[in-house]
Amino acid sequence: MAVSLTRPIAQTSLSPLHNSLFVFRAGLRPAALTTPLPPHSIRPAATDAASAARRRAVTVVNDTGRVPWQELSTGEKAARTTQQTFNLGILLVGILGTGGVATVLWLEVFSSDSKTAVFNRAADRVRGDPKCRELLAGEGLHSKRDIKAYGEPSWSRWARNRTIASRVETDKMGTEHLHMHFYVEGEQAKGTVTLHMIRPSGEKEFEYWMLALDVPGKQRYYLEDRSSKGDQRKHGRMFGVRWN
Repeated sequence: MAVSLTRPIAQTSLSPLHNSLFVFRAGLRPAALTTPLPPHSIRPAATDAASAARRRAVTVVNDTGRVPWQELSTGEKAARTTQQTFNLGILLVGILGTGGVATVLWLEVFSSDSKTAVFNRAADRVRGDPKCRELLAGEGLHSKRDIKAYGEPSWSRWARNRTIASRVETDKMGTEHLHMHFYVEGEQAKGTVTLHMIRPSGEKEFEYWMLALDVPGKQRYYLEDRSSKGDQRKHGRMFGVRWN
């Protein structure tokens, strides 16, 4: 009589999860494993449309540019256009203002023909002249640092902030005339420096016509004086007549 060696499998009640595990353990592969999405994760199209309708209206004040152009209404497009036009105007004003400031700085400070540059060169001429140092600081050895130069009197304590009096004129021949005066001070006396420079038509740089120092009680001292000598380069004689 044949004896069955097969052990009967116990009939147990397994949950679907256990059945799935049993299938994997048995080496079988299910046709497809799908996990159903929870009901709340499915968002109908009507919900998206409603959220778009509930978004904050775009105005000139609160527009950040996040809402695409095609989703804007006619009024919102007008608001965005107005905002961008205003921003562009501010940008252009800033650029023009920066250019204006740069131009003023160049003409007044950095250019070799600026009144600041002319003042510095003339003040150095006065400081470097031994006679000027003697008139302002007295006899003896003195350095350039012993002579101060500054502009018009002002409430400001800083001498560098004082305005330098100057003007530029052009004569009938097209020659530019630069007139300037400023003040110098030493240990012994104070004085006034008078400056006259010219730039003939077609020339690039100014040249000294007259540079003088006036100290109260002293005779005027000239560092440059072409006005009394005449400009030999511009004057001449023709047929016995002197032409100016």
